[in-house]
Amino acid sequence: MKYIQVYALLLTVVFNTSCKQRQTNAPKDNISAETKDSISIYGPNSMVRNVKQDRKGNILIAASFGGILRYDGKSFTNLTSKLGSRRFWDVLEDRKGNLWFSSTDSGVYCYNGKSFQHFTTREGLASNAVMSVYEDRAGFIWFGTTGGASRYDGKSFRNFTTKQGLSNNGINVILEDKNGKLWFGTRGNACFYDGKTFTVFKNKDGKAFHNVWGITEDKKGHIWFGATTIEDRKGDTLIVKAGLWHYDGRAFTKINQKGTSAIIEDKKGNIWTTGAVNPNGVGAWTLSRYDQNSLYNKKPAVAEIMSIQKMLCGILEANDGSIWFGSLNGVYRYDGKTITDFKNKGGQN
Repeated sequence: MKYIQVYALLLTVVFNTSCKQRQTNAPKDNISAETKDSISIYGPNSMVRNVKQDRKGNILIAASFGGILRYDGKSFTNLTSKLGSRRFWDVLEDRKGNLWFSSTDSGVYCYNGKSFQHFTTREGLASNAVMSVYEDRAGFIWFGTTGGASRYDGKSFRNFTTKQGLSNNGINVILEDKNGKLWFGTRGNACFYDGKTFTVFKNKDGKAFHNVWGITEDKKGHIWFGATTIEDRKGDTLIVKAGLWHYDGRAFTKINQKGTSAIIEDKKGNIWTTGAVNPNGVGAWTLSRYDQNSLYNKKPAVAEIMSIQKMLCGILEANDGSIWFGSLNGVYRYDGKTITDFKNKGGQN
């Protein structure tokens, strides 16, 4: 199927993976971490898809082919150097202090600081291509995969797919709102789950939201997300438009027609996004800040913090208020005045 004016992440890969609908006990598959971690003063040169922070304040970086890196303010430690070449996509520290690493080619790894436990479809994961990791308020770990959503309770997996009502098996991002509703950004129609039923959410024109990668909930409980809507069909060609959307619990409002790949709200209430200026994803990508004082106006005030002719990805506000964001070629930090690029300009980590 052809697309016109499609906002799409440039490095999206189509995975042909089987989707297994079953709940399976996960045996222990431990990998010893005897090899010393690789340490460098430089950050990764490869694509950084997501950036998180652990309870100690360290920055956790998921670099596609560069591994999972931990930055302590002085140096970068590669926590996955003993796992070999993997295509890492997301990272999460759960409430117990375990680190979860998702990959798009070999499932997920759980690291307790001493050893790794590896989970794949063999243990019950819906697919070995895992795009996101999320912990809900009940302590369940959710994995957004290309074969559906997998929920892990510490012992076994339960998978949710189109057979259970999920709108699309390709899951990009997961969010639990303050009411306990789970929102799933998918490569097809986006939907939410109330614990019993999956519901596709639509705008006032009855159009569903497609290809959602970034989603967040603000202090008022409003949902912000980037998506495309199908405006027309011409044979096998879809005419779609991109945009940043705001949902106040009653209505969906389109803020602009820019592409959006990641969204967060900072401590002051500002909304930050990364995305392409051109809805088709070609050309400049920007890090933007929507001012909290005008956030609920028809046209919120927006400041363009950085523009680059390369893809920008996940965003994090660190404990010190600095903004970290990933890109096609490494990770950046913005301290309110200066943008720091941690790459080794010689190209070696």
